[in-house]
Amino acid sequence: MTQVFVSIHDIETSHAKWIDARFSLQDEERGKLDYQKEHVKGAVHWDLAEDLSGTSLEGGRHPLPSTEQLTELFRKSGLERTDTILVYDDGGSPFATRAWWMLQYGGFTNVHVVTEGYAELREIVDITSDSVTPVRSTVEPQWQEHLYASRSEVEEVVAGNRASQLVDARSEVRYRGEKEPLYHKAGHIPTARNFDWEQLKQGGQYDVQQAKEQLQQVVSPKDDVIVYCGSGVTASPLFAALKELDYPNVKLYVGSFSDWISKDDAPIETAIRG
Repeated sequence: MTQVFVSIHDIETSHAKWIDARFSLQDEERGKLDYQKEHVKGAVHWDLAEDLSGTSLEGGRHPLPSTEQLTELFRKSGLERTDTILVYDDGGSPFATRAWWMLQYGGFTNVHVVTEGYAELREIVDITSDSVTPVRSTVEPQWQEHLYASRSEVEEVVAGNRASQLVDARSEVRYRGEKEPLYHKAGHIPTARNFDWEQLKQGGQYDVQQAKEQLQQVVSPKDDVIVYCGSGVTASPLFAALKELDYPNVKLYVGSFSDWISKDDAPIETAIRG
């Protein structure tokens, strides 16, 4: 079993390396400012816009960073692939899981998302406002390409030439195309089923086990699964949950719906798939 989500009360932290992934989609400066104000002692900050998204004009709203960009991020953060790495955000957000996925993609095998948000963590662990400059590493990532779904793979699924199940992690109203606050087209990628990532939480924190039965009604552990959302951010907790529940074959379409609709002729559905 892959243990993704851990409570701070259940894990040894003395030798862990910390990553602060706080971010706000409504105020993109807030995560950096909150980190500068205070953070877990020793933590580096990874920003969704600057560190966990690529610079390409293609690939959706938050495109996959290049392997060169990620390698530099890992090295300047002082990481080795054997490190115990703990990632946090404000709790129940998709930013720590986005960072976790990038580390999985890079071949880091001992990474966990702390279920408690920073407000709770600061009452338990040492905090500081001091700047952090880790000793630079020379880590060589081992890219796990089987975790990444390209647009062409998704096109094959839609065309019926690939036996994978798409799962849309957005809210049902966005999935059905009834409301679309961000993009010029509404609906979902054809053949996709829906599981709102917010259902993975209870009391504002991730509780994957309570969502197990609901998830199994949408997708089977026997399926090859490709998860997506609007821009590859809120699909990352769904990816993490499926891995924790022992779904062996799961990929993340990082470009997600924002990449899909970048081609004018890309088909869209609004009907509910069951």
